[in-house]
Amino acid sequence: MLKNDLMRYYNMTSGNKIMKIINCYRIPGVHAVICLRFGQWLLKKNFAIRLFLEPFYIIFYHKMRFKFGIEIPRGVTVGEGFYIGHHGGIVINSNAVIGKRVNISQQVVIGVSGEGEKKGCPVIGNNVYISPGARIFGKIKIGNNVKIGANAVVYKDIPDDSIVILSPGFSIIPRKKEEKEI
Repeated sequence: MLKNDLMRYYNMTSGNKIMKIINCYRIPGVHAVICLRFGQWLLKKNFAIRLFLEPFYIIFYHKMRFKFGIEIPRGVTVGEGFYIGHHGGIVINSNAVIGKRVNISQQVVIGVSGEGEKKGCPVIGNNVYISPGARIFGKIKIGNNVKIGANAVVYKDIPDDSIVILSPGFSIIPRKKEEKEI
């Protein structure tokens, strides 16, 4: 899974092979994805390995939180091809489920909301683009091939192939089939 994440960054970076590798190393999202995948890998290991490597994970995780403003706990379920375009203000609840090839921009919050039966975290489909400042919360389902616009507050289910925009609440606009590519 980590290979698919890193290849997504590599393919989106310009330059020759060496410059692509150097540029990927400079992207805070790469560090955050490596930290996430390392933490998830570590959870599956035996007690002795975890005892030895857990301090490294904790230091790496806190570096992501304080230096880059990216808080993605290892308990979150994230599909392959996860891409963080910019750093700063990204918070994802550990109970959220995120599909494959999801792009997240800065200032995005994916969190828990509600009470009783409505309490829960979002389930986000595949090929979703989440623009800067978007807030997604509650026990909702975001469909596949969805684009969520800047500063949108999403608290209802979003069907497949939709665009969510802020105007001043939010609107759901069905997309044409040719526009599905992210």
